[in-house]
Amino acid sequence: MQKKNDILDIKTDNIKLHKNKRLRLWEAFIPIIVLVILLAYNVYIYKDDATSGPNQFALIFAGVVAAVIGFIKNISYSDMLEAVVDNVKSTGSAIFILLMVGALAGTWLISGIIPTMIFYGLKILNPTFFLAAALVICCIISLATGSSWTTTATIGIALMGIGKALGFPLGMIAGAVLSGAYFGDKMSPLSDTTNLAPAMAGTDVFTHVKYMAYTTIPTIIITLIIFLVLGFQYEAPELQDNFALINSIQNTFNITPLLFIVPIVVIVLIVRKAKPLTALFIGTILAGIFAVIFQPEIIMKVAESDTFNFNSAYKGVMNAMTNSIYIPSGNAILDENELFSSGGMSGMLSTIWLILCAMFFGGIMQEIGALQKISDSILKIAKSTFGLFASTTFTCIFFNGTASDQYLAIVVPGKMYQKAFKDKGLAPENLSRTLEDSGTVTSILFPWNTGGAYQSKTLGVGTGEYVYYAFFNLISPIMTLIFAYFNIKIRKLTSK
Repeated sequence: MQKKNDILDIKTDNIKLHKNKRLRLWEAFIPIIVLVILLAYNVYIYKDDATSGPNQFALIFAGVVAAVIGFIKNISYSDMLEAVVDNVKSTGSAIFILLMVGALAGTWLISGIIPTMIFYGLKILNPTFFLAAALVICCIISLATGSSWTTTATIGIALMGIGKALGFPLGMIAGAVLSGAYFGDKMSPLSDTTNLAPAMAGTDVFTHVKYMAYTTIPTIIITLIIFLVLGFQYEAPELQDNFALINSIQNTFNITPLLFIVPIVVIVLIVRKAKPLTALFIGTILAGIFAVIFQPEIIMKVAESDTFNFNSAYKGVMNAMTNSIYIPSGNAILDENELFSSGGMSGMLSTIWLILCAMFFGGIMQEIGALQKISDSILKIAKSTFGLFASTTFTCIFFNGTASDQYLAIVVPGKMYQKAFKDKGLAPENLSRTLEDSGTVTSILFPWNTGGAYQSKTLGVGTGEYVYYAFFNLISPIMTLIFAYFNIKIRKLTSK
C-alpha cells in the first residue's frame, strides 16, 4: 500500500513488545473503556461534528488516564513521552501527505481537472453500473500504483464527484472507491503493507501475494456482485438531469481532454515508484499551471480580482492550495451539494489534529504495556488452529482501534504470533495473509486511525457513512476466518 509507500520508514526492530507483568488485564482495559464511552457520547452529542474537536480531546483524556496508570506502575514520564514522540515521528510524512492532498484537491478543482473528469464520467458511465465501475477502476489504479491513498486522492475524488452528481449517497460511493483502492493495497507488490506483512511473518512477497489471492479474489468478487445489485436497485433521483448537469459544468469551466495530462503524469510517476509526496507535489504544481492556462476566469473569481495578471494568477492558485474555495455553477443540484468546493491545506488541519491525538493515546498505551497485556491474554486462549487465526485477526483489528496506526496493526501482531504459527506447524504465509486480511483493510473503519482519518477527509464523507458500504474491508477478515475454520488452503510447514 503505497498509500504511505515510503511515506513512513518503518523501523520494525525498534518496536518493543513490553512484558509488563505488573499490569493487570482489567487495568489495561480502563483507558480503552474511558475512550469508548467518551467517543460514543461525543457522537451522541455532536453527531458528524465529533471529529472537529471533541474526539481529539477524548483521545487526549484517555491517554492521560493511561499515563496515570503508568505512573502507578512506576513507568517514568520521560519513557511515556518518548513513546508518544516516536509515534508522532512515524506519522510525520503522512501529515505532509495530507497537506499536499489538500493542495492538490484545490488546484485540481480550479484547473478544471476534477470538473472535466466529472463531465466525461457523466457522459460515459451508466448510472446502473457506476458503483461497479468505480470499484473496478480503483482496483486497476491501486494495483498499478500500490497505493490506496494515492488512488483515493486522485481518481477517488473524481469518482465521488461523479457519483454525487448522479445522486448516489456519499457513503455508498466511498465504499466502492475504498473497496477497490484497498484491493490493490493488499495485492500489489508495490504496496508497502504487501511487503511489510511477509517481512513480519518470515516469508517472501511473491509467495505472500499468491497465497493471499485465495481469500482476496473471492472477497472482491462478492464485493463486485453486491455493488452490481445495489446499482440495479438504486434509483438516483437526479438521473434525469444529466444533460443539465453536463451543460452547467461546461458553462462554468473550460472542459478539454488536455487536462487529463496532469492525472496521467501523477499515475505514471507513482507506477515508476516515485515517492507519493513527490508525485502529489508535482501534480499540484502542474495543475496550478494548467489553471492559469485553461481557467483564467475561475482564477480571477478565486483571487477576487477584476483583472487577470501575474498577481491575481498567483493569488488564485495559492488560495486554492491553502484555503477553502467554492465555485458556484448556477445549477441547483451541483451548488446544493457543493460539488465544486475544496478545503485546501487548511481543510486537512482537523484531521492532522486527530492523528496527533491518536498517536498520543497509542504511544502511552503501548509504553505502559496495556496493548501487549491484552494481546497476551488473547493468545493464551488460542489453543486450536482456528483460535490462533481468530486471535491474530482480532489483535490486528484491536491495534487499529487502539494504537490508531495500520503499521502497528501489522508489525506488533506479526512479531507476537510468528512463533505461535511456527509451533502449530503452520507456514508463515498463513500469518502474513491474516495480517493483511485483518490489519491492512480495517484501518479505515476507525475515524481516529490514521487510515480512517485520511480517507474520510480526502473523500469528504464521514467514516460512519461509508463503513456500511466498505464491503471489501468488512468481508476480508471474515473470509480469512472462514478459510481457517474449514481448513481451506491452510499451508503446513514442510520439513526438509
